[in-house]
Amino acid sequence: MGIFQILMKKKELIPLATIVIIAGLGAISVSVYSLLKTAVMLRRSKNPEPWENVDPSQPPKLLSINQQWKPIEELQKSRRLTT
Repeated sequence: MGIFQILMKKKELIPLATIVIIAGLGAISVSVYSLLKTAVMLRRSKNPEPWENVDPSQPPKLLSINQQWKPIEELQKSRRLTT
């Protein structure tokens, strides 16, 4: 029996199937979004030290509410010495 035949026979499963499909699509979309973000490194051979490219003025979180981002003085001093 196909899935649609089961759903037509037992109509109480339709909301459950809908919720499961929406949750699966949401999980897939979050996974694709996370892989396409610039912070995710898939090839380590291209950039073996990715932490050197992190901008301290950009928040690394998904959501920041009323938060001021200032550069860290110690990090700036060490960056000036190494460049």
